[in-house]
Amino acid sequence: MKTRRLGRSGPEVSAIGLGCMGMSAFYGAPSDEAQSIGVIHRALDLGVTLFDTAEMYGPHTNEVLLGKALAGRRDEAFIATKFGINRQADGSVITDGSRANVRRAVEGSLRRLNVDHVDLYYLHRVDPNTPIEETVGAMAELVTEGKVRFLGLSEAAPETLRRGHATHPITALQTEYSLWSREPEDELLAVCEELGVGFVPYSPLGRGFLSGEIKSIDDLALDDFRRSNPRFEGENFQKNLDLVAAVQAIAADKGVTAAQLALAWVLAQGEHLVPIPGTRRIRTLEENVAATEIALSADDLARIGAVFPKGAASGHRYAEAARSALNR
Repeated sequence: MKTRRLGRSGPEVSAIGLGCMGMSAFYGAPSDEAQSIGVIHRALDLGVTLFDTAEMYGPHTNEVLLGKALAGRRDEAFIATKFGINRQADGSVITDGSRANVRRAVEGSLRRLNVDHVDLYYLHRVDPNTPIEETVGAMAELVTEGKVRFLGLSEAAPETLRRGHATHPITALQTEYSLWSREPEDELLAVCEELGVGFVPYSPLGRGFLSGEIKSIDDLALDDFRRSNPRFEGENFQKNLDLVAAVQAIAADKGVTAAQLALAWVLAQGEHLVPIPGTRRIRTLEENVAATEIALSADDLARIGAVFPKGAASGHRYAEAARSALNR
């Protein structure tokens, strides 16, 4: 497995990580626990070291799953988890970056993961009611105490990243980035490179859409949240399907899958990028890992850019209710 460094002076991790969210939440019913653990074990065997979860995945159940899977193999894994999105009794969610919540959340994550420290601790969404300096300052105390090794932010705006980084070094910023979600190119990627912050693209396969395996909305479970995602709705679905078909044609010419081409494209955007595609299947995991061996030439990148230019995706990347928490 090839490796990359998270940030200018951060840790070395596998060039591709494993996003574990979909095993427990949002994409229909949770997968079989034994099956999920099998995927995580196979990832370890393949040299994957970065495993990504969060307090709100489940909630809580994804951290428990990852903790079970890594039992006895903790030293092979670099564990990243996130806090700051709290689900309420009525099903609504709030963002909470308060000092008190930092303390509460980390203790729960350590217990569920069954570890004595988290390698990378992210603020999942920026809390507009708490100064980022206060949140990062409280997170920094966890580093001093040995409960956390490195700090991260997720879906933070460039100026928020600068302020947080000035409070305590931020090792990684996690934000959605793929062929159909190119917003980080406006400013965020450059700021990360300037500050020496690693960039961790989540959903690098467009929530599975860029794999070309989703042909109809009926391919998704009735309780799959993607059914209410704008890019999967109405006319947007077919327009985006046409874009993926063009990517599939290029992939076929290169003898790779559309998913592998899409991941290779993300990896080609900079050495400080470490994408974290998720999957419930060993076959897909192996396919994703193999993408690290695909070299794209300047001509390849130009051809991909011609058929899938920035801004070509139809529809917003999140439903309206969730968009206010992005880029804060």
